Amino acid sequence: MADAVVRHVVTFGRVLREVGLEVGPGRVADALRGLDVVDLTRQEDVYFALRQTLVARHDELDLFDRAFNAWFLRAPVVPPVRTRELPVEQQKVGESLSDASGGGEDEEMGDPLELGASGHELLRDKDFAEMTPDEYRRVRRLIAAIAGSRPLRASRRRRPDPRGDRLDMRRLIRASLRTGGDPVDRPYRVRKSVPRKLVVLCDVSGSMDAYARALVLFLHAAVGSGPGVEAFAFGTRLSRLTPELGTRDPESALEKCTEAVTDWGSGTRIGASLKEFNDLYGKRALSRGAVIVIVSDGWERQDPELVGREMARLARAAYAVVWVNPLMGNPEYQPLAGGMRAALPFIDRFLSGHNLRSLEELAAVLAGIERRHAA
Repeated sequence: MADAVVRHVVTFGRVLREVGLEVGPGRVADALRGLDVVDLTRQEDVYFALRQTLVARHDELDLFDRAFNAWFLRAPVVPPVRTRELPVEQQKVGESLSDASGGGEDEEMGDPLELGASGHELLRDKDFAEMTPDEYRRVRRLIAAIAGSRPLRASRRRRPDPRGDRLDMRRLIRASLRTGGDPVDRPYRVRKSVPRKLVVLCDVSGSMDAYARALVLFLHAAVGSGPGVEAFAFGTRLSRLTPELGTRDPESALEKCTEAVTDWGSGTRIGASLKEFNDLYGKRALSRGAVIVIVSDGWERQDPELVGREMARLARAAYAVVWVNPLMGNPEYQPLAGGMRAALPFIDRFLSGHNLRSLEELAAVLAGIERRHAA
C-alpha cells in the first residue's frame, strides 16, 4: 500500500510539472510526509495535504484541481484538441494526463485513497441496476467527480493571455511608458471561458426505478458543482429538484427528492412534462443557450407526437440537447419506443448512462460541447 502511494504521488508530481507547475523532488517528498499524517481514506484530507505541499502560487490552484480530479478521481478531461473556447491550461491538463496515465484505464491504483482500485475498475463497468448499497457508497465519490464536468462558453470578458487574439491596449500603453512610448511588449487578451447553463431533466418513472439512486447522486453532484445548474424530475408531471439537491449530504438529498416528487415510480408522460417545462421555464429563458440533458428510457404512455413537438421547441431554444438512455447499455438495444423515436431527430448526442464508464463519456461530451452536433 505504501509503495502504491509513493508511485502515484511521484507520477502525479510529473503530471503537474508537465502542465506548468514547479514541482521538484523536495516538494514530492514533502507531499509524502504530509500524507503520512492524514487519513488516506478521506479524500478531503488527501487533497489538502497535496495542495499544501505541491502548489506555490494562487494562480496554480485551478491547474492543480483539474489534475487532481483527473488523476486520482479518474474524472474525464477534455480531449487535447486546440479550440478557441478552451483555456490553454485545460488543454495542457488533458494532454499531459493522457500521456502520463495512458488514458487511465489499466493503471493499478491500489487501495489507498479508496479511489481507482482494481475493484473500482470492475465497478466502472457494472450496471447501476445490479449494484448493492455498499457498491453505491463506494462509487459515490466517483459519480460526484464525474458530474463536476461542465459545458463551457466564451464570455464577453477577456483575460490576459500571451496567445490571445486581441491586443490589450491599456496594458500596452502602460508598458510603453517605461520604454519612452515605444510598444516593445505587446500584451494580448483572450475571451474567458465560463460555465454554460446546464439543465438536467430526469425520468423517475417506474421503468427507471433501477437507476434512480445513481441518477440522484449524479444530479446532486451536478447541482453542487456551481451556479447555473438546474435539475428537474418527471414521471406523470414535472418537479423542480434544485432546492432539494442543495444539501451537502447526498443521502439526505435522495430522501428530500422522493418526498418532493409525488409521482416517483409511477407512469411516464414525457411529452406533457416537456410541455410544462417549455411553457413555464422556457418563458423564463432557462433553456435559452443552455445544454439540456434528458435522462430517460423514452417510454411514453401517451401521445409520442407531443414528445416530438416539445422536443422541437426545446431544441430551438437550447444550445445542445443530450439524451441519456440507460437501456443503451444493452448491445441489442434499439430505440423502438414511440417517445424515443419521436425525440431522436432533435437530439444532438445520444448516450447511455447505465454505469460509471458511460457517465464518464457523458462528462467528456458535456465538457467539450461547443456547438450543435448531429446525433
